Amino acid sequence: MLESLRKDSLRIFKECLKAADPEEAIHRFVHISEDYLFVEPDIKIDLHNFDRVFVIGAGKASAPMARALESILGGKITRGLISVKHGHGLNLARIRVTEAGHPIPDSSGLKATSEMINLLQPLGANDLVFSCISGGGSALLPSPADGVTLEDKQMITCLLIESGADIHEINTVRKHLSASKGGRLMRYAYPAQVISLILSDVVGDDPSLVASGPFAPDNTTFEDSIDVIEKYKLEASAPPSVMNHLRRGISGEAPETPKPLDKIFSKATNLIIGSNLLSLEAGKKLAQSLGYNCMILSSLIEGDTTQAALFHAAISRELANSNNPLGLPACVLSGGETTVRVEGNGFGGRNQHFVLSLLEKINQVPGCVVLSAGSDGTDGPTDAAGAIADTNSFSRAAQIGLAPDFYLANFNSYHFFEQLGDLLFTGPTLTNVMDIRLILVGN
Repeated sequence: MLESLRKDSLRIFKECLKAADPEEAIHRFVHISEDYLFVEPDIKIDLHNFDRVFVIGAGKASAPMARALESILGGKITRGLISVKHGHGLNLARIRVTEAGHPIPDSSGLKATSEMINLLQPLGANDLVFSCISGGGSALLPSPADGVTLEDKQMITCLLIESGADIHEINTVRKHLSASKGGRLMRYAYPAQVISLILSDVVGDDPSLVASGPFAPDNTTFEDSIDVIEKYKLEASAPPSVMNHLRRGISGEAPETPKPLDKIFSKATNLIIGSNLLSLEAGKKLAQSLGYNCMILSSLIEGDTTQAALFHAAISRELANSNNPLGLPACVLSGGETTVRVEGNGFGGRNQHFVLSLLEKINQVPGCVVLSAGSDGTDGPTDAAGAIADTNSFSRAAQIGLAPDFYLANFNSYHFFEQLGDLLFTGPTLTNVMDIRLILVGN
């Protein structure tokens, strides 16, 4: 039975990924008829009103998004520029794609962002810009504020990630150390018309948080940024230039990010075209067709990875013991993005850590399979998307001398599942809608 459950879990996960396909998402929302461009749900654009059309963007999924726009607009595109993670590039006809560092920004991303700003600055009211934005765009659009170096941004990004700060908190700081994020690219583009097509990788699908919202108004402040750094006790370890810039912002010496009432946003549209929930709904539909009683627990799960894992383990035991909240066979899906405060010297990602954290608990649940993976095909700094485990994984580990507690304490989930043969590899999926988790419990 476990082998069948494992196969089903992989099928369901792949169906979730398929629903997050960025090109299909663009084609669902954008189409053209003669010289009218339609963007769902209610935008109709007469292309005769625009002299030029540009396509720019950043994120792990932005290259296939741009390819879809090329297939729709063809020769109407004047030119474009897309910044993607290394290994996620595509060769396009009219839009140049550059590769850069992620999650830590690098000089290639800095160069691409500078070129993007130079492209936007001369635009006028008769120009139309499509912006392809997806998860990962924050790191791929680095443009340090005055007095802050790229190395400084790299250091504070590493410190925040390792501290356990969530993506909302990390992006709050990033926006206030940047000349491109938090709506600042819209300042360069104005008065051109900008339509941002966004594949969301953040809980709640707030456009201002995806890739730190380069074309979206920002409600956070310099004070909020300082609060994040103080919350995680990073004042002493943060680069002095970072703290100086944030303090200058609080005193009014550095400009705030543009806010919702700024006139520049009268020319901006930010549209979510793909999300974690849409992927979970596709997985649920397939699971039901395979005979499972199915529910989506939530697409908004965040917070500590270990606590989230223990909660999911409790659900698996409840399913097996009392057929609650579903009768068997059951499939429970969830999504979102949890955080791990790294304290050991091991190697792994939050999805692998999630599965390892509940391994001993599901050992007590007959006929149980758990899968957790990143929809982008990578989990933390590893080449695995995540991990899969079942009722027998704990005992299999013991047979070859693997102690889960030892690997958990050292945050070394990758090497644990590598030896067990339970790492999940997809390669780059060219999409990103956060994490996909599922529990299957058979009869």
